Amino acid sequence: MSKILEVNDLSVSFDTYGGDVKAVRGVTFELNEKETLAIVGESGSGKSVTAQSLMRLIPMPPGKFVNGSIIFKGQDLTEKSEKQMEAIRGKEISMIFQDPMTSLNPTMTIGKQISESLIKHQNMSKKDAHERGIELLKLVGIPTPEKRINQYPHEYSGGMRQRAMIAIALACNPKILIADEPTTALDVTIQAQIMDLMKELQEKTGTAILLITHDLGVVANAAHRVAVMYGGKIVETGDVDEIFYNPQHPYTWGLLGSMPKLDNRDEELQAIPGSPPDLADPPKGCPFVTRCPFAMKVCENRMPEYTDVSNTQKAACWLLDERAPKVEIPESARVGGTKVHG
Repeated sequence: MSKILEVNDLSVSFDTYGGDVKAVRGVTFELNEKETLAIVGESGSGKSVTAQSLMRLIPMPPGKFVNGSIIFKGQDLTEKSEKQMEAIRGKEISMIFQDPMTSLNPTMTIGKQISESLIKHQNMSKKDAHERGIELLKLVGIPTPEKRINQYPHEYSGGMRQRAMIAIALACNPKILIADEPTTALDVTIQAQIMDLMKELQEKTGTAILLITHDLGVVANAAHRVAVMYGGKIVETGDVDEIFYNPQHPYTWGLLGSMPKLDNRDEELQAIPGSPPDLADPPKGCPFVTRCPFAMKVCENRMPEYTDVSNTQKAACWLLDERAPKVEIPESARVGGTKVHG
């Protein structure tokens, strides 16, 4: 598979009254054609800021690109003007936001909101855009699309609004679809339907998906690769099976331990003690150092380099150093198998 997006050493910060908040710190990853890459982590880890940076939706000021590049089709998006980005947003790169009720315009019909990008980016007539809108609503599984296209967002249920958002995002056949917590406000049954829909549409259209989520349960069935983010940094990446069956970073262990397990309903969910780091004054070393039960002195002072665990998996953890003590993966983090760390 060929790369469609390369993010290199991206750093984004915000000027605030409390100081310079370093929300994204040296993030590097790539997205391949027809692939789903999930970026996972708890609230405040920098996931959404990373996603919005790719679309150049960070308000500047107070936000600013400190370092790095976002290479899409051979061009660096950080160097594009706002007018140039307007030609890319919606047409080449689209985004599904967390809350469809606040993302959709309540004063416009769903059909008009779909037609907007088709008229702008595809030079369609209003009539053709309306017909295409009906096709898109049908594609995302909305019943009686001929009637629904003339309705307003408040006339849709939560799941249908999210489907409408997906229809709008896919209107111009984008190369990349960024889905920022697309199932957060939905019940579990609808969540599964939305994720299945995105997978099905990816198979039909070939769109690459960047999935932003805190829910590893969503990731298991939807993603090909996973990047685990904490404290503004990516601490581990790997294929979805590697992250679930052979996780290497203690933060990944914590995320897996906090997942409910269907085969042992009586088991208590494991919380990660402590709080995320203050990104106005981030730690010198590993961002997870204050919450990690295996932290060593070196973790406080030096950020570890990435260690290649396999051709497709790497993690930034001092426990992977050959001089570090061998640590067994906690029972709570074991989805399967009995791997030993180090």
